[in-house]
Amino acid sequence: MFFLYNLIVIFADFAVKFLAVFSPKLKLFVDGRKTVFDTLASKIKPDDKTIWFHAASLGEYEQGLPVIEKMKLQFPNHKIILTFFSPSGFEVRKNNAVADVTIYLPLDTKSNAKKFVDLVHPDLVFFIKYEYWPNYLHVLKTHAIPTYLISGIFRENQLFFKWYGSFYRKALDTFVHFFVQNSHSKELLLRLGKSNVTVSGDTRFDRVATILEKDNHLDFITEFKDNILTIVVGSCWPKDESLLVEFINTTTLPVKFILAPHNIKAEQIQELKQSITKKTVLFSEKAGQDLADFDVFIIDTIGILTKIYSEADIAYVGGGFGNPGVHNILEPATFGVPIVIGPNYSHFAEATALVNMGGCISIANAKELQDQFENLIQNVTIREEKGHICSTFVQMNVGATAQILNYIEKNQP
Repeated sequence: MFFLYNLIVIFADFAVKFLAVFSPKLKLFVDGRKTVFDTLASKIKPDDKTIWFHAASLGEYEQGLPVIEKMKLQFPNHKIILTFFSPSGFEVRKNNAVADVTIYLPLDTKSNAKKFVDLVHPDLVFFIKYEYWPNYLHVLKTHAIPTYLISGIFRENQLFFKWYGSFYRKALDTFVHFFVQNSHSKELLLRLGKSNVTVSGDTRFDRVATILEKDNHLDFITEFKDNILTIVVGSCWPKDESLLVEFINTTTLPVKFILAPHNIKAEQIQELKQSITKKTVLFSEKAGQDLADFDVFIIDTIGILTKIYSEADIAYVGGGFGNPGVHNILEPATFGVPIVIGPNYSHFAEATALVNMGGCISIANAKELQDQFENLIQNVTIREEKGHICSTFVQMNVGATAQILNYIEKNQP
């Protein structure tokens, strides 16, 4: 089976390079990996001490960031090496301030894994949440490099738990400890004979909790709000937008809207703007405008949504009408904002918990969206109660980073 896996990886390498001619995203995926080994050779000396973190994409980076920051403080003489698999993670965070080297992870071939580990020669390795690359894990085990999984989550449908997944199960032997998000993940690992497991929770709670300590004020958002109740829509997709635009165009209630689409391609932003009948301004057009005169503000840039959530009275988080589902609801939750989402959220433990607790509301169609928005807009008590549930939920779940750091400190030679 391992032989077959390696054949598949080699075939995938050729296929991706061919398809990259037709796909800008795949072109980034391929081109970004061409200089990885040269970069490592130039930035890491043989006598450097390093710690390697791997994140599949942007969400996993945000999830691992509290641990990366703390490890950087705990091991100031080590270089932090951060790898991404996906362009959507690397391209957004390639200029981060926390890592000394940020690169793509080369595809999981035997030669790539050996060359990568030889160049990085890490003292510690952290895989964030998932992505279990058998060749990399095999090389790490061969070199006896302590390797940890943080914020891990396991489900029955994963390859580990299939009768034909023995070679994949063997890859788990590399991990000296699993820090998982929930007890169900621990139970699944126990079935595989893995007792080196701690239910530490999700480090994302630590990440979003620290947001409250930062200056989240944006003058132009305050100017736009003009003391009027504002709904902030984050990471919305076309299906979300179709329901939202219908409500925006028809409501007579005193409310403003800030929309931060997931896709900020110019033609799609213009299409969204043209579908809205109320007075609308883009972030890219705000210079020289009296923003208080507008009803809708479309954010056609990235990197400021978290700060914008701090000004929200109500949040709508997009993605819940697609697959795998809703985007990150913890950022608005930490600010004590009631949240509305689409129906696809069952794969996300925090969304499921907040829906069950009543801080987050799931809607399935335009009528339900209208009813829930109107209820939240018109009833300040309900709005505040749901917001309080959200902020309390975040604060009750912090502490995963401290558990991980404490364990590592006690178990380092």
